[in-house]
Amino acid sequence: MGRFFGLSHLSAGFIAVLVGYTSSAAIVFQAATAAGATAAHISSWLLALGLGMGVTCIGLSIYYRSPVLTAWSTPGAALLASALAGIPMSEAIGAFLVASMLLTLCGVAGWFETIMRHVPKSLAAGMLAGVLLRFGTDVFLSLRSQPGMVGLMLAVYFAGRIANSRFTVPLTFLAGLAWAAFGRLIQLDSLTLSLAQPIFTAPTFSFSTAVGVGVPLFLVTMASQNVPGIAVLRANGYDTPVSPLIAWTGLTGLLLAPFGGFSFNLAAITAAICMSPEADRNPQRRYLAAVWAGVFYLLTGLLGATVASVFAALPKELVAAIAGLALLGTIGNSLAAALNDQSERDAALITFLVTASGLTLLGLGSAFWGLLFGLAVLKIMPRK
Repeated sequence: MGRFFGLSHLSAGFIAVLVGYTSSAAIVFQAATAAGATAAHISSWLLALGLGMGVTCIGLSIYYRSPVLTAWSTPGAALLASALAGIPMSEAIGAFLVASMLLTLCGVAGWFETIMRHVPKSLAAGMLAGVLLRFGTDVFLSLRSQPGMVGLMLAVYFAGRIANSRFTVPLTFLAGLAWAAFGRLIQLDSLTLSLAQPIFTAPTFSFSTAVGVGVPLFLVTMASQNVPGIAVLRANGYDTPVSPLIAWTGLTGLLLAPFGGFSFNLAAITAAICMSPEADRNPQRRYLAAVWAGVFYLLTGLLGATVASVFAALPKELVAAIAGLALLGTIGNSLAAALNDQSERDAALITFLVTASGLTLLGLGSAFWGLLFGLAVLKIMPRK
């Protein structure tokens, strides 16, 4: 029993889950709200996500003896937060199934590398930056109503960045939480402690929602989550086969989408925590940290109702600020990647601007049109 229970494994797994939830659970909450989810639905979403991530982390890590950490698609949740407004919940579930089906097909058929070759990284990065831009600007819009709290969070965030701390986002969240508590901004009467209950929503399929939401969700998940996730595995010396990992995460989404499991993919940033020497000096035993992360994912999923009530009790400025600050690095990296290649810069810029504009044509969202316009510009512009 001792070989499976190590304090370093347990702490690395806990920190990975803590960072994942504090940095992006707010974005999932916003995505569910955009789809018209009630508190019970949000609880079901968190239950499905927690169970899906927990089972895949534990199962894949033990089977491959590699630290395979899965996660929900944070950029995907950000896309949903803007794309699902006015779309019925049943159609949203249908879009989740379309995205998960495409992920499963990519894994089973080994199409991962082929598809990504047809979507340049610069355009994928431009689309992602456009999707996330609103979250970054919301940080500073929140200063208007809560200057003290958001100002403190900004100070803690940049102090953490200067110190190069891996706990920057959790500490920023705790600082905002402390300000809200002392300022009596937390609605304590809405807090509940209970287990989450699954709520099944029968899917309906709409062409515009499938193409305008499901396909961009698939592309964002592949480009901004699975590609970095594989890169982290390879950078740490793990030759785990790619296609089965993609297939299993896609299949998990197919099973759990009707309950709110909108997308599952390989983690990158949090996975790096479980692959670090702090998790275990022996690289062959670091998979145990990912197993423990899976255990904590299961626990947080079962307490999804409590997690949902916590976010409902928090001031909206705190949720907006922590979501935006957690995504600042991703926004910056996406813009840098989008504009890095001069020969693709015009196309990437058009992709970014169209996506950020919120344009909707023929019922299709701005992420789809941004990518389409970018690909068109890429074709007509001479390559330098």
